[in-house]
Amino acid sequence: MSYAALIRPVIDRIHVSLRNASRAEVRELYVSRGLTPGVEIDLFYALLDHPVPEEALAARMVYVAFDPDAAEVQGLVVRSGGAWHLTAAGREVALEVDRVLAVAAERLWSYRPAAAMSGLAAVEAALPLVERLVEAGRASGGLVFRSLTPVWEPAGASVSARLVSRLEALRHHRADAHRAAWGAAGLTVDEIRALDSGPVWEAVEAETNRLDEPVYAALDGHERLVLLASLGALNDGLTAP
Repeated sequence: MSYAALIRPVIDRIHVSLRNASRAEVRELYVSRGLTPGVEIDLFYALLDHPVPEEALAARMVYVAFDPDAAEVQGLVVRSGGAWHLTAAGREVALEVDRVLAVAAERLWSYRPAAAMSGLAAVEAALPLVERLVEAGRASGGLVFRSLTPVWEPAGASVSARLVSRLEALRHHRADAHRAAWGAAGLTVDEIRALDSGPVWEAVEAETNRLDEPVYAALDGHERLVLLASLGALNDGLTAP
């Protein structure tokens, strides 16, 4: 099994756990403004730093019904010059979402119910390695990864906040690989969404791993183990329903 395949569910677990931990507060943030979450919540780490090309957002949203005109209705994002930008209101909301996620990450990852658990030491070990991967991804990543990096970082950001934004960026490297894999296999988006097993699905996953793997060449064998162990040690707060 490739390293890309091994670490993928670890990174996805962190993403899901942070969104779960922050969901109630993010929902209240939007409801209090009479808004609903839109594309800005998926792209805010990039949009706070720079405009995102329209073709990159279209590729990012390929798995869902996406109406660019409808995306502008709430006044949080706007198209101009072939790219998406945050409005003043959108920037205010995006900054609040960033704060909420940073607080959620710090709360989850600093919790140590047992002395042997790593806590924030795992974050400190993982961060420089993930930063190197994001930088390496500039050479191997696809359209979305290149368009959504670099990511925005506020002055004095905690190590937890910095790790969250870099891991979100790294997920786009694999997402680009996945879109390229099923596209090369001649599949439509509806066909790939309908697959969850079988030889075609396995072939697409194998190709996705092959295309995602080069980014991890930035780390040596020991560093890969450190990264896998550090991310795996982070508390996720998830429980069975």
